[in-house]
Amino acid sequence: MELFSRSWTALRAAVGALSGEDWERPSGCRGWLVRDLVCHLIIDAQDVLITLVTPVEAEPTADAVTYWKVVEPPTGEDPLDALIPRLAAAYGDMELLRFHFDDVGSAAGRAAELADPHARVGTQEMVLTAGDYLRAYVLEWTLHHLDLIAHLPAAAEPPAETLAAARAALEEIAGAPIPAAIADRDALLIGTGRRAPTGEETAALGAFAARLPLPLG
Repeated sequence: MELFSRSWTALRAAVGALSGEDWERPSGCRGWLVRDLVCHLIIDAQDVLITLVTPVEAEPTADAVTYWKVVEPPTGEDPLDALIPRLAAAYGDMELLRFHFDDVGSAAGRAAELADPHARVGTQEMVLTAGDYLRAYVLEWTLHHLDLIAHLPAAAEPPAETLAAARAALEEIAGAPIPAAIADRDALLIGTGRRAPTGEETAALGAFAARLPLPLG
């Protein structure tokens, strides 16, 4: 729960620091500009709010790791992927987009702080405890923080503790550790296919390299 707050607070701060041409730079998400990614984050924050107020009585069917599925790499042809840039462009003034993100994002953060970690919630035809659901989002927020700053070299990185937690989650999903010689940030980028490994990294990965990337959805 605490890591959710740390990762979300850091990501919101990174969005708050955007200015001028930052919004029009590419993000780490294929085909999306920074403004498009921020628009997507509004939808993510709405999902958090909706899920936390969708209690269920059934037993959990997933946890913070099995919430994630390894999917096909994005092609840019998904209708929702194409819709996001149109929604972002419709704001016109990026300060309006920032305001909407901060408004919904603040509410999602407060809802997470107030949530009972043992309560059961439903999302995407799964039942999880609220605590597991929020832990799953540490990986989401950390990856999207890296996406947001992919072409913003002066921007603040995600907190070290959330990078480490996201890496641990990815390793659980993969069912194997990523070699310690590869830093947390690089492990996440390489592991999810956000960048290709260097020759040195490929050598360090060994047989694990053949299992990559692991795009998540």
